[in-house]
Amino acid sequence: MEDNRKKKAVAYWLLAGVFMIMVQVLLGGVTRLTGSGLSITEWKPIMGALPPMSEAEWNIAFEKYKQIAQYKILNNQFGLADFKAIFFWEWFHRLWARSLGVVFAIGFIYFLVKKYFDKQMILPFIILFILGGVQGLIGWIMVASGLNDTSLYVNHIKLAIHFISALGLLCYTLWFALQLLVPKEKLAYNKRLHNFTLITISVLVLQLIYGAFMAGLKAAIAAPTWPSINGSYIPDGIMQQSFINHPINVHLVHRTLAYLLFTLIMFWFGAASKFAKERKASLLSKARWWPFILVIMQVFLGIVTVLSAPEIVFGKVGTFEILAELHQLVAMFLLIALVINIYAVRKRIPTT
Repeated sequence: MEDNRKKKAVAYWLLAGVFMIMVQVLLGGVTRLTGSGLSITEWKPIMGALPPMSEAEWNIAFEKYKQIAQYKILNNQFGLADFKAIFFWEWFHRLWARSLGVVFAIGFIYFLVKKYFDKQMILPFIILFILGGVQGLIGWIMVASGLNDTSLYVNHIKLAIHFISALGLLCYTLWFALQLLVPKEKLAYNKRLHNFTLITISVLVLQLIYGAFMAGLKAAIAAPTWPSINGSYIPDGIMQQSFINHPINVHLVHRTLAYLLFTLIMFWFGAASKFAKERKASLLSKARWWPFILVIMQVFLGIVTVLSAPEIVFGKVGTFEILAELHQLVAMFLLIALVINIYAVRKRIPTT
């Protein structure tokens, strides 16, 4: 009983970390949508926790921003007050990341001193801290890709890597918590359903990558129509353009994957429901509903977000930006729901 109490305490701490990672991803979205990501041109993991503290320091930071293409070409009308507005979101995004590290570090030290950990937990925690550190490094590499004389924004491929690595950290933390929270008797075993769930998650991950490409290339505004793409269901000349770098082609792939994912989850839900009737006490009985509900919400949000793209005003938070953030939030919930389901349905019964 005492061991279970300790495991639950550690698991709830990890779930708090999951929540903080989700907030961090959303703050990254706000930073991108407000055009704030390149406002801080240096990476100072420790000293950068404080913003400029005097007018002179603000002017130094602003002068550094003036050296990059985003200011010279896009924001050359900015005054210091405008710069402070975009600086805030990038600074807060980085501050939240630091806070996340502090929460994990303090919790780890506390539970270690109180002897809440068993030997099996140490290696996963080491991996967790390494993943967190790597995520910060990836974030800086992404920002650095836009700090030059030619780029208006960060590289969309590096943006996608940063986004997916953050979600990987989220899923790893969630899985760790589930291992401590879910009793083995709540698990079900079905190889076909497990593999079906894995395929569905793989399609979702690819969809999330293309969602990041959409964001990085500002592809929503390139085709703010639905169900067609600027009047065509298959745009002309798609084979002459890149499916990674061209906004219209990225838009086409993102939509196609959305339809595929929706179809997969409808069939998956049918299969999971049929199997769940045989295992009423399993985690699957409740968990299967969430992908079904969330994918419907996600498709709807995707459509209305694209249709609202003509209302984009650079540097302003309006209808498009709010819908885009909701679209990103529901995508994270959908990923979480599918991860919980693949945790709930294992491929085979353990031999030991």
